[in-house]
Amino acid sequence: MRRMLVLALGTTLAVVGAAQAAPAKPPAAAADPTLPQPGWKAPRTAWGSPDFSGYWSNATLTPLVRNPKLSSAPTLPLAEARALEATFAKALEEADAPTDPNTSTQAYQDKSSEAKLIAIKPEFGAAGGDVGGYNAFWLDPGAHIMEVNGEFRTSIITTPNGMPPPRKAGAPPMGGYRDNYDSYEMRALGERCIMGFGRNATAPMLPNGFYNNNYQILQTPDTVVIQVEMIHDTRIVRLNGQHRTDGLRPWMGDSIGRFEGDTLVVETTNFPQREAFMGSWKNLKVTEWFTRISPTRINYRFQVEDPDTWDKPWGGEYNFSPLQGIIYEYACHEGNYALPAILAGARQQEKEAAGKGKPGAE
Repeated sequence: MRRMLVLALGTTLAVVGAAQAAPAKPPAAAADPTLPQPGWKAPRTAWGSPDFSGYWSNATLTPLVRNPKLSSAPTLPLAEARALEATFAKALEEADAPTDPNTSTQAYQDKSSEAKLIAIKPEFGAAGGDVGGYNAFWLDPGAHIMEVNGEFRTSIITTPNGMPPPRKAGAPPMGGYRDNYDSYEMRALGERCIMGFGRNATAPMLPNGFYNNNYQILQTPDTVVIQVEMIHDTRIVRLNGQHRTDGLRPWMGDSIGRFEGDTLVVETTNFPQREAFMGSWKNLKVTEWFTRISPTRINYRFQVEDPDTWDKPWGGEYNFSPLQGIIYEYACHEGNYALPAILAGARQQEKEAAGKGKPGAE
C-alpha cells in the first residue's frame, strides 16, 4: 500500500511539474464581430425572410468624405485607428468642461481640445457653438473608426479618393437654406423638426456625426419598417412592390424592397426637392443593400445614380452595430421655440438695417 501511495504521489508531482514547465497557451483571440463566424447562419423570421429586427446604430468617427488632413489612404492600420480614437475621446472629455459665457465661440474652437475635435470631425467647427451648438456632454458622435471587412475605413464613400465624383456640367445646383430667413417654410427641414439633419432617415441612410444615430428595424411579411431616433422618422419599405406613378414625392422618397438570398435590396426614387442629395433629386435613384454578416453586424452598402448629375453611379459602405438600449421618443416638433426665435432675430436685423438708412442714423 505504501509503495502504491509513493508511486501515485510521484506520478502526481511529475504531472504537476510537467504542467508548470510547459509553456502556457495564449488565450484564444476573440472572434471579430465584423466578420462572419464559422458555422454561423443569418437568422430568419418566422416566415423565412432574413431577420434584421432589433435596435442598431451607425454612429462612427469615420466621416462621409475622407479628410485628407488625417489620411489620404482609404484605410488606417489598427494602431493608427486606435490612436485616433483615443485622441478624440480625450479631447471630447476635455471639451466637456463648464462653458464660460464670457468667452467667444472662436476662442473655444481655438482651445487645444476643441481644435483636436474639429481636426478629426471638421463639421463640429462648421456647426457653430461650443462644438455643434452644445457642450460636448450632449454629443454622441461615435467612439470608433468604422471597421468593414477587417479594414478601418477613412471615409464612408468608397470612391478611390473617398469623395463624391465630379458633377456634370449643367448639373442641378447644390442648393441650401442656411441664410434664407424670409419664412419658416424656407428654413431647413431638420431645423423645422420635419426630417432629421444629416440624412439619417432617407436613402442613403448616413450617420449625422453628432448624436441620435440610432434605429429600430421591424419586419412583417410584406414590409420592412425602419424607425429613426432623430425626429422620430419612420421609413417604410414595401416588399415586392412597384414604384408609385401618381407624381407624389414623399419626404423620404418611395422605397420598394426585395430579398436576394440573405440580402435586403432597397430601391428608392421619387425624392422631393427639399430632400435632394448633393443637389440631385428629380432623377435620383438610390439602391441599398442590407446584409446580416454576423450576430452583431449588418453590412450596409449604397449606390447613388443620376444621369443629370454624375457620369456614372457611385456609393459607400459601413456596418451597423447593436444599440445598447432602446429608442425613446425624440420630442422635436415644428412648434420648437428655436424657429420663432430665428425668424424674430432676422426681423430685428432687418429693422436695424433699415434704421441705419434713415437720415440722421449713425
